[in-house]
Amino acid sequence: MPTLYVVATPIGNLEDISLRALRTLREVKLIAAEDTRRTKRLLVTYDIKTPMTSYHERNKWTKLGYILGCLEEGDVALVSNAGTPGIADPGYELIVAASQRGIPVVPIPGPSVAIMALVVSGLPTEKFVYIGFLPHKASGRRRLLESVADEYGTIVVLETPHRLQAALNDMLLVLGDRKIAVCRELTKVHEEVFRGRISQAIEHFTKPRGEFTLIVEGRSGKDKPRLTEDIERQLHRMRQSGVTAKEAIAGVSRETGLSKKELYRAWLKLL
Repeated sequence: MPTLYVVATPIGNLEDISLRALRTLREVKLIAAEDTRRTKRLLVTYDIKTPMTSYHERNKWTKLGYILGCLEEGDVALVSNAGTPGIADPGYELIVAASQRGIPVVPIPGPSVAIMALVVSGLPTEKFVYIGFLPHKASGRRRLLESVADEYGTIVVLETPHRLQAALNDMLLVLGDRKIAVCRELTKVHEEVFRGRISQAIEHFTKPRGEFTLIVEGRSGKDKPRLTEDIERQLHRMRQSGVTAKEAIAGVSRETGLSKKELYRAWLKLL
């Protein structure tokens, strides 16, 4: 049965392609590429002559039927501009559609800038939260950062050079001056890993260039607050007196430092 191969490609250095990925790209009937011009450089380097079709964010719905039709006739490889398809890159919709039709979806593992940045950051790796690119607008950016402010795992963020300063300033505002590793142009000629505090990163990257991955320290667990019986009784009294869930949870969160998620779970138990 024809197969959809999800093929990870280099994030910069073309030598990072795997032997299995090269064989797959040679053997499939078609390569669905986010940017055919960029993928062509990879194919030319390794003398691969497989036909390509574009599959990117703007045409992913119009091209879906065509690629699924090609899968009826032979194997297709899905590749993004760099790294692993589906991680901040097109691919999710095609993978879902293929799976729903019973078409095998096979991963060909390889580079992922989020994982590479995390492992070289010097910050904890046992638990992390990946939130991808931050919203363009400040209000949306701050809301997203607020939603992960109470996470104890390391936070992984992607950012563009022209929004880097705004992102770092909002991180300082919402998260405080946490430890951060700013990874720039990983595996490329101008690779850089800056380690320090968010305020120091703001001073360092005054004229940012390249592609950035930000690895941010999670909330410190040294003084991690605990949900006690007294706090649960306080929530119970507030509910009985007619205080709304939103007001009660916000107030108790400010007083205790407990996350709103944990307090909301406790509130639901009172119902």
